[in-house]
Amino acid sequence: MATAAKKPAPTAVKEFNFSWEGKDKGGKTIRGEMRATTETVVSNTLRRQGILPVKVKKQRLKGGGSVSEKDITLFARQLATMMKAGVPLLQSFDIVGKGHHNPAVSKLLLDIKTDVETGNSLAAAFRKYPLYFDQLFCNLVAAGEQAGILETLLDRLATYKEKTLAIKAKIKGALFYPVSILVVAFLITAVIMIFVVPAFKEVFRSFGGDLPAPTQIVIGISDFFVANWYFIFGSVGGAIYTFFYTWKRSKAMQNFMDRLALKLPIFGDVIMKGTVARWTRTCSTMFAAGVPLVEALESVGGASGNYVYESATRQIQAEVSSGTSLTVAMQNANVFPNMTLQMVSIGEESGQLDNMLSKVADFYEAEVDEAVAALSSLMEPIIMVVLGGLIGGLVVAMYLPIFKLGAVVG
Repeated sequence: MATAAKKPAPTAVKEFNFSWEGKDKGGKTIRGEMRATTETVVSNTLRRQGILPVKVKKQRLKGGGSVSEKDITLFARQLATMMKAGVPLLQSFDIVGKGHHNPAVSKLLLDIKTDVETGNSLAAAFRKYPLYFDQLFCNLVAAGEQAGILETLLDRLATYKEKTLAIKAKIKGALFYPVSILVVAFLITAVIMIFVVPAFKEVFRSFGGDLPAPTQIVIGISDFFVANWYFIFGSVGGAIYTFFYTWKRSKAMQNFMDRLALKLPIFGDVIMKGTVARWTRTCSTMFAAGVPLVEALESVGGASGNYVYESATRQIQAEVSSGTSLTVAMQNANVFPNMTLQMVSIGEESGQLDNMLSKVADFYEAEVDEAVAALSSLMEPIIMVVLGGLIGGLVVAMYLPIFKLGAVVG
């Protein structure tokens, strides 16, 4: 008995961006862009629209583009704004994608639009790009699609990402300032040791006699720098590269650094408050969107950005799923401040958990703002004193022999 040959599965047709120029029925020159498979398809589509194509050119994406968290946050806000204004979803993607200055973002959004056009849900299209759209993002979009309130949840998601991005930027800013000053201090010291001190050393040789102890120490350090500068800079550069390389690829290293960050003097408290703010903001956003608490906790831990809280969230999720209240589970985790536990307890008793979590997030975000402002004011004089002491000490050590010579001559 003959059997029909099995038809091969259709392959996805790859589309490209084309820019075109043509003339309408009145002879007016118009220009635009279109996504299609070939130039012929673009020309035929334009003719059906009553436009005589004059020039059709395939666009090439410029290299070097990357999609940042800031780009995704801006996209979420733009999409939420346009959908609330009544702009259809696919048209919104067209407007945002073609108008974006980053070619990588434009390609990503137009690829997602293509997925949606072929019948996939928006959440399913986002899930194909986990590098840019995390589980929380996809879960909220899926909840919005199912409940028919996509524009509302997109607005809430955009607000959440803006607040989260702002709190991360403030914490990074607080840490960046002292680190950058330390780097500058190291470079200045290296330049003085390698180029300036040897010049003084040649002058001191003609003086004769013994040099003061501070001067001898500085000259000894300078000799070591001059003889081993390639080893010193190579070691420092290699250590920094190895640290960041390992940090990005080693889970154990990330866990160690997250634990260490929370124990840092002064900065550890700021990092803790920022982490709790992200944790409570994420939980509030998910719970307010109607996502069940146990399911919401799957996204909350990763969004906190710290291994200690991610591990604690897994413990909380296990306890909540077995019937323990959220307050007791958080208390057992032993990583949340007392004020947070009290607010969560009130939220559970009053049935306003999402509102209370949001208030906790607002409180700690304000705390981080104040702490960063205070740190900035405090760090400036401290850094000035440290740099002044370092550079001033080197200068005094180099001029001591000259002062001694002046006293002898006098």
